[in-house]
Amino acid sequence: MSSAPASRSEKLPRPDPSATLASALSALLLDTDTHSQPQTDEQTPAAVLVALYESEQGELHVVLTKRRADLRRHAGEISFPGGRRDPEDETLTDTALREAEEEIGLTRTEVTIVGALERTSTFATNYAIHPFVGLLEGPHRWRASELEVDAVIEPTLHQVWDGRTRTQIERRGFTFETDAYIFEEQLVWGATARILEGLLERLAPILDRRANV
Repeated sequence: MSSAPASRSEKLPRPDPSATLASALSALLLDTDTHSQPQTDEQTPAAVLVALYESEQGELHVVLTKRRADLRRHAGEISFPGGRRDPEDETLTDTALREAEEEIGLTRTEVTIVGALERTSTFATNYAIHPFVGLLEGPHRWRASELEVDAVIEPTLHQVWDGRTRTQIERRGFTFETDAYIFEEQLVWGATARILEGLLERLAPILDRRANV
């Protein structure tokens, strides 16, 4: 016997927009647990947090950092919060969350991990970077590390998408051509660009749909 339909005065539960978005993202991303442990044959394990949030205008933003210009490695470059796995990190997800708290003051209770991306390797430093995608409830007031971070950059994913290019880069006396992203007068290349490319490829169905709204 079917139940009676709800009366017009009865208030039906409204879906939580953040929960709906989290489910949509999870469906497009890799399984977190599968990627939370390093492979036995890989390089030095590391992890980054790819933090996303939705603005009031319905745009998805990604959180990146600009490293200080006086750092010994990757000075002045754009990156995700992250770093090498510490012995006390139970999983690589813990590494990503710990590093995000240290670098930009984002506590793990403010992050919902919704999935992972394919690991990517760095050639100069010999790291295997495991990216984990985390959803935030909205914009934050960041507490950037004075020792590591010059600025926090929060472009929309459509800005990143539109900024894909090929460019020439000079490093240590060598000039080479590479895939890159340019947005907000910032150049993103290397492992960070490869992670962004993987993110955009997986989230293309969501971004296409939002662009046509």
